Amino acid sequence: MLFESSRVRLRKMTKEDTELYHKWRNDMEVMHSTNSSLDVYPMEATKEFVDHVILGSHSAKCYIMVEKGDEIPIGIVSLINIDYKNRNAECIIDIGEKEYWGKGYGSEGLKLLLDYVFYEMNLHRVSLKVFSFNDRAIRLYTKIGFQEEGNSRQSLFRNGEWHDIIHMGLLQNEYLEKQVRNI
Repeated sequence: MLFESSRVRLRKMTKEDTELYHKWRNDMEVMHSTNSSLDVYPMEATKEFVDHVILGSHSAKCYIMVEKGDEIPIGIVSLINIDYKNRNAECIIDIGEKEYWGKGYGSEGLKLLLDYVFYEMNLHRVSLKVFSFNDRAIRLYTKIGFQEEGNSRQSLFRNGEWHDIIHMGLLQNEYLEKQVRNI
């Protein structure tokens, strides 16, 4: 079923999710591996970001990942910079509830998003950026089929050190072929 796996369901993000998103956005441990601009945001700034950037943009789609058993929101998957003419988008994933880290929920949520992207939206290409120290994410993206396309050398300063940002991409035909092989 679209937007649903055995353990995860995706639902459209709404204004009612702002407080939850604010909690995740201000958790430095959650954002450490995904956000290049670590900061503490006041609720008003988060509300404005959600209203204008997440919900108010025609080039973005954001979904809350919900653990189906207890209906607990555990993270967010998003498409940003959707280019309908050239059939491209960038994806982002954050698991905000740390007790769900390393248990495959992110993989399930991302696969649901990619199924939607390639089977329903008919996009040609999805890209993402990942910090070079985020080994777990790199393994996940590679397993799903993303390929490294380049790298912005030493463009992130985190914990007193310079790190690369790796650019990865996945084409529709690559994803669909991999899905057929896994059946």
